[in-house]
Amino acid sequence: MTIDVVDLREFYSRRLGIVARQMINRGIRERWPNADGQRVLGIGYPTPYLGLFREDAERCIAFMPAAQGVLKWPTGRPALAALVDEFSLPLPDAAVDRILLVHALEMSDDPAALLREVWRVLSPSGRVMAVIPNRRGVWTRSDNTPFGHGRPYSRSQITDLLRQTWFTPTGWGEALFMPPYAGRWVLKSAQMWERAGAALSLPFAGVHIVEATKQVYRAIPAKRERARLIPSLKPVLVPSSTVTRT
Repeated sequence: MTIDVVDLREFYSRRLGIVARQMINRGIRERWPNADGQRVLGIGYPTPYLGLFREDAERCIAFMPAAQGVLKWPTGRPALAALVDEFSLPLPDAAVDRILLVHALEMSDDPAALLREVWRVLSPSGRVMAVIPNRRGVWTRSDNTPFGHGRPYSRSQITDLLRQTWFTPTGWGEALFMPPYAGRWVLKSAQMWERAGAALSLPFAGVHIVEATKQVYRAIPAKRERARLIPSLKPVLVPSSTVTRT
């Protein structure tokens, strides 16, 4: 199930969305403190988070799936966002250094096919980071946020999906330990919720933040075929048939 781009924009313009973006940005920054000279691509609805890298990156663009829709980004500047087919990205092989997936995998009809396309356009030394709703988190049980739509994942499910699509997970983080409510006391205590949840390693965070690297040389299962030996026969002459005349 894909959420509309207008609903995503509206969520991130509200107080709860602003606080959620701040908490997730902190988790992204811990893994990617900078992107100096890197080619950065965001897929899904990554624009609330690409501002972390737009000024430092060599180039920074956003691809939004056709089923979701697209909005101009950034406002007041030349557009850096495009509407694309998520299974056929308009980029050559190994074109970007870092890829950020937000509101992408859980919304995709075929997340494995999407990740294989991500693998294709990612450089051999590149890294991918995905922000994915946690199936055990409270945020997935609320329809008032985009994280309550689509398919949430457990950590083991994400690991299996990445390995099936030729990625190796290298780092994990969580965000959104606060409940998904816009009450003033919840928003003011958001940082306290985040620090407590991270310190206690609570399993109920709203989202996983996973970083992975590209497997350049993929493992291919070896299958040894047993050869069946058939003894060769020496050719023999077949006697011609005798014709009986009457």
